[in-house]
Amino acid sequence: MIVKSSKIQTHPHWTYFLCLEEDVIRLSRWIEFAESNFHCYSIEIARLLMAASSEVDVLAKIVCRSISDSSKAASIGKYQTELTATYPTIHKALTTIPRFGIELHPWSSWESAQNPPSWWTATNKVKHHRSEHFEEATLINLLNAMAGLIVLITLLYKNRMNELQPLSQLFIPKAFLLNMGDGRVLFRDRA
Repeated sequence: MIVKSSKIQTHPHWTYFLCLEEDVIRLSRWIEFAESNFHCYSIEIARLLMAASSEVDVLAKIVCRSISDSSKAASIGKYQTELTATYPTIHKALTTIPRFGIELHPWSSWESAQNPPSWWTATNKVKHHRSEHFEEATLINLLNAMAGLIVLITLLYKNRMNELQPLSQLFIPKAFLLNMGDGRVLFRDRA
């Protein structure tokens, strides 16, 4: 018997985030997510850091293109210019990890112009010069990359967040003010 099903909408970026998050949760079995371990580094953290940051790059381009079809943004500096013009308070974006009592502001460096996040810089050092900068593949850089990723997902799906199922088990995007073009609004507060 063949059963016809209604077309189910999939969200590949959300699915990818959940896969990465699952690996991060597994990592927490071996490394306690605590401030005293934030500078811990490993090959597994390096792998996850590069995967999360790569997805940040993909999503930043998509979000910039959702703002303007003519966007040519293809680097962190260009993303910053376009995203902060539309979302001037993105530097205040907060992501929490309630399970471990952690609060992250992954885009806080964007309060100043042409200032990439430290986790982004660390990722590039690990990616391109791993033998000299392997120790920058730290837990805190990974957590911030994941937090930055969920902020971009929140921007991409801002009007359809209820479609993203299942919910994140670890990273919770909290409220921040966004300029939605018609004034400032409080957006996506999941207490």
